[in-house]
Amino acid sequence: MFAILKREINSFFASSIGYLVIAIFIVINGLFLWVFSGNYNIFDNGFADLTSFFELAPWVFLFLIPAITMRAFSDEKKMGTLELLLTKPISLQNIVLGKYFGAVVLVILALLPSILYVITISNLGNPTGNWDIGSTLGSYIGLLFLVLAYTSIGIFASTLSKNQIVAFIISVFLCFIFFYGFEGLSTLFNTSFSLANLGMKEHFNSIARGVIDTRDILYFVSVSILFLAFTVFKLRKE
Repeated sequence: MFAILKREINSFFASSIGYLVIAIFIVINGLFLWVFSGNYNIFDNGFADLTSFFELAPWVFLFLIPAITMRAFSDEKKMGTLELLLTKPISLQNIVLGKYFGAVVLVILALLPSILYVITISNLGNPTGNWDIGSTLGSYIGLLFLVLAYTSIGIFASTLSKNQIVAFIISVFLCFIFFYGFEGLSTLFNTSFSLANLGMKEHFNSIARGVIDTRDILYFVSVSILFLAFTVFKLRKE
């Protein structure tokens, strides 16, 4: 698995993909948080907190992570190297996990510079250092679990087509359904069971409040494992 993971990370940074992903994430969030006027602008809100960032980041990841994962297996299929990869003395599960964690590492690297936002917010607080540590840490943990789930969906989507654009579109669609779709359905159908509980947004918001509930953790872990299992199943049928 580690050989595949290393191979994936090297391939990201051997080309411009790795640097581009990190730059795009930093630039998009930076513009909305500090430059563009609107609901996400921290100066316009008048509060020294990162609520705007944690509201924006899941939507940026909704497109950024599928862009990272779309080539995971679709490129292997297109280039005809998938069969060669599967003949290597490494299990299919380890191949999938290697590609999965390679993408996860890249996304985490893109997330790391946002620590500068925390430092800035701390300095902007009145008095200095007056910011909600629990909520911020909870939101970062929620983002991490969201990244794990999004990436597993993206890896699975990359097995469905040789065309990277098709894999990207499928991944964005599935991530959107799991993040916001169930909440949208919950507002349409008034049932005794809240459909929003099936969506990532509900569980992400729960963790972001600073309360780590095992039900929320189990949800994200289950979604990640489910789509990784779908990936292995699909590749076995190739």
